[in-house]
Amino acid sequence: MILVAVVALILTLGVASRVLADRFRIPSVLFLIGAGIAIGPEVLGLVSKDTFGGGLSAMVGVSVAIILFEGGYHLHLGKLRESPRALTRLVTVGAAITWLGTAAAVVVFLETSLEVGLLVGALLIATGPTVIGPILQVVTVRDHVAALLEGEGVINDVTAAILVVVVFEVLVAGNGGLSRLVVDFVARLFVGLAVGALVAGIVWYALSHGNLTPSTGPLHARLIVLAGIVAAYGGAELVAHETGIAAAAMAGLVLGNVDLPHHEEVIDFLDDLSVVVLSFVFVVLAALIDFQDILTLGLAGLAVVVAVTLVLRPAVIYLATTGARYTRRERLFLSAVGPRGIIPASVATLFAVELQSLGRPQEAQLLAGTVFLIIFATVVLQAGLARQIANYLEVSPMRTIIVGGGRVGLSLAERLEQDGENVLVVDEDPDAVEKARKRGLRALEGDGTDADALAEAGVSDAKTVIATTPDDDVNLLVCQLAKTTFDVENVASRVNQPDNVDAFESLDVRAIDLSMATAWSLENVLERPSLSAWMNELGRTGDVQEIEVTAADLVGKRIAEVNAEIPDGCIVGLLTHDDGRTEVPTGDHELRDGDRVTFLGQTNAVDRAIKRFHPHD
Repeated sequence: MILVAVVALILTLGVASRVLADRFRIPSVLFLIGAGIAIGPEVLGLVSKDTFGGGLSAMVGVSVAIILFEGGYHLHLGKLRESPRALTRLVTVGAAITWLGTAAAVVVFLETSLEVGLLVGALLIATGPTVIGPILQVVTVRDHVAALLEGEGVINDVTAAILVVVVFEVLVAGNGGLSRLVVDFVARLFVGLAVGALVAGIVWYALSHGNLTPSTGPLHARLIVLAGIVAAYGGAELVAHETGIAAAAMAGLVLGNVDLPHHEEVIDFLDDLSVVVLSFVFVVLAALIDFQDILTLGLAGLAVVVAVTLVLRPAVIYLATTGARYTRRERLFLSAVGPRGIIPASVATLFAVELQSLGRPQEAQLLAGTVFLIIFATVVLQAGLARQIANYLEVSPMRTIIVGGGRVGLSLAERLEQDGENVLVVDEDPDAVEKARKRGLRALEGDGTDADALAEAGVSDAKTVIATTPDDDVNLLVCQLAKTTFDVENVASRVNQPDNVDAFESLDVRAIDLSMATAWSLENVLERPSLSAWMNELGRTGDVQEIEVTAADLVGKRIAEVNAEIPDGCIVGLLTHDDGRTEVPTGDHELRDGDRVTFLGQTNAVDRAIKRFHPHD
């Protein structure tokens, strides 16, 4: 009865943590860890290592399998194609650098053996969906940034779970060398992936050919999927220890990328289930933190934290994202957000016990203390402050939706992406969608004239909708839906026939007459070739940005005073008055509330000028 009461308390605290997280827009793991510490032996003493007896390892294992299955299920192949090179580097070379770099830091600062250093390093490769998921629920980033974090979380969790077992068995408890380490790692990884794929195939066949009745189909689909998760985890564990995590993640990845009956109901079920098990696991493991192990590390432990978070993580991110389409601010955000999650916490507890059984209690204490210190520090500082970090670095743009994946739409999407916009291309032609994805753009197959398709694209939270198809009727309907149904403030459209411009403008849509736009561009090329060439470089070497005069330190100032305060390489090019008149200002022009100032110049200089007068833009 006492165990039932403890489990009920843990689940209650977990649900309350999720509610508080949604209320205050803070990742739920922060509240979960706090709740666990509160009921653990360090505070109230309601939960200890003896509370669950020998069943804790199995409970945590199945819970982690569910979480990783859900993470894999959401990891669509299209999402992985957002940044394939960066993700590949991050989970291969990046994982190796994290492993060996962390091991070196542990050996140098904590003066332990190389084997224990490699064991700690293997554990701390993992970030995981348990910490990344809650962050992405409260922080909006561009899709390729989210894809990199999610892909890293699922893949590196699998890598860490298998590698740490191999390191322990080969290097710590055995006398093997590098060759055996590699062979054992590959063999266990193969077992996990093979079992996961096999179980996924069985689940898919059962759901697709099981003739489920409409009334009970969704329920049976959820139950079959749950059975599949447990079967994948348990089956792989029977074949080889600590391969169940890989099997669960693989099963989720396969089933999430096939045409599965009752797909939406399964997603809802997995989301609810993962909330429950995530709450349970984080609260329980936080309750088992021994602060004496952490305090024993002293300043040397803090040095390891600094090495992992401020040296290794930025180095790995910059290596992985070099040459990819990440802005400097996005790379800084990724460098600053790499919290460790469930895999290090759960496995560290297991191997601390194993080290003690080998007669190495000091190394067991060092292992547990180091891992929990880094988990605690990264969750509190990186996960807890993720939204503030994103806001400070300005990496949370609202989405711009472009309906139409033709030449015009794709060219516009690429230019907006280079300007740091969060762009999604929507087209009902699968070939156009595939072409957009091959060019590194986020694309969704769907009919832009269908309200459901626009809703799936996230139009309710979009700042801009742009219609770029060659059909004016389609473009007009897209704009009408965006304006009247979804209340999008900024809507623009390509207009192919000049006679249709009035119809668009009557909806308060910014209409771009294609024939006139082409004529203006040709005129600029012929009459103003230097200006035309520079305009084509906007977002690369040069930029033009416009702000509204509302700040107190702008109203009443003369243009000459403004020019004196902005960086070199930038000027005030245009001044638009509140009555719509636009002119090239002189130094004596005085700014009034509601005027609009256009800055023109080098990209970095324009960016600094904008932040000088509109720091939150």
